[in-house]
Amino acid sequence: MKTKPTIQKILIVRMSSMGDVIHQWPAITDLARVYPDAAIDWVVEEGFAELPRLHPAIRRVIPVALRRWRKSIWASPTHMQWQTFKTELRACRYDLVLDAQGLIKSAAIARLACGPVAGFDRKSIREPLASLSYCRKYRVSKSLHAIDRNRQLSAAALDYKLQGPIDYGLQVPELDLPWLPDSPYAVCLTATSRADKEWAEANWILLGQRLLAQGIRPVFPWGSATERARAERLAAALPAAMVAPKLSLSEAASLLAKSKIVIGVDTGLVHLAAAVAVPTVAIFCASDPELTGIRASSYAVNLGQRGQAPSVDAVWDAVQMGWRA
Repeated sequence: MKTKPTIQKILIVRMSSMGDVIHQWPAITDLARVYPDAAIDWVVEEGFAELPRLHPAIRRVIPVALRRWRKSIWASPTHMQWQTFKTELRACRYDLVLDAQGLIKSAAIARLACGPVAGFDRKSIREPLASLSYCRKYRVSKSLHAIDRNRQLSAAALDYKLQGPIDYGLQVPELDLPWLPDSPYAVCLTATSRADKEWAEANWILLGQRLLAQGIRPVFPWGSATERARAERLAAALPAAMVAPKLSLSEAASLLAKSKIVIGVDTGLVHLAAAVAVPTVAIFCASDPELTGIRASSYAVNLGQRGQAPSVDAVWDAVQMGWRA
C-alpha cells in the first residue's frame, strides 16, 4: 500500500497578478484539507500581499518587489531589500517548493528557496525554459481553466486526489466601512488594465438607472486618478450613486462581500468578488472567459467575449437572476 509522504512545510510561489493570485486559493484549500498540519508559506508581489493573508491556511506571506526593484536595479536600497528578501526566503527548509506561476522569474525565485522545486512540465507551462529549474515536473492540460490547472498541479505534486467543488476557503475581514450606505448596494467595477476591456460609460449609466429603480445604490470603486475620474462621472449621472474612497485589498474584500451583487469588467476585483461568494456578473469585451473567467460554487456568470461586449439587457437579466440565486 502506497504511503503518503510526510509534508510539514510547503512554499507556494505565485507572485502576480491579482487574478492569478486569487485563482490559487482553491488549490490552497485542497492542500490544507489533505495536509491539515502543514505550514504553508507564499511568495507574492508586495502589492498583493494582503490577498494570501485572507486564507486561514497560510502561515507566512513573503512579499517580493520585483516590479519595483527592476526600476532601480542598481540602487543601494534595492540591493539591501533584495538581500533581506533572500534571507527571509531561505529562513525555512521546505518539503516542497511549488512554482504555480510557471514563469522564468518565478522559477528563479523558487530555486532560491531551500527545498525541492516542482512545477508544470515544458508542454504545460507558460514559459517552457522555466521547467528546466524543476526537479519534479507535471503535465496539466493548457485547455483547462486556470483554477483547475492550479488544483491539478498541486494534487499531482503533493500526491492526492481532487475532491469536491471549488472552495476558495477565505476568511473575509469584518471591517468598518462607515461611508457605506445603510441601504442595499451593488458594486460596479468599471476599471480594468486596458481600454479595450472597458464597458462603455453609457452602458454603466443605463445599468445604474435600473439598479436605482430597484432601490439598489451603485458603488464605484477606483484605483487610479483616471479610474476615479470615470467613477465620479458615472456617479454624477446617477443620483444616490457613490464613489468609494481609496480602498486596501482587505477593505475591497469586505465591501464586495457585503454587497447585494457585483458587476464588473475583466479585472482582479471581479475575481475577488466571486471568491468571497457574492453573486457576481463579469463583463468581457476584449478577452475570452473560457480559461480565466470567474468561477465559483456560488452564482458567478461570465458574459461577452473578445470583440463582442454584452448588451445592457443581457447584463441586467444576469443581475436579476443573481438576486434570485
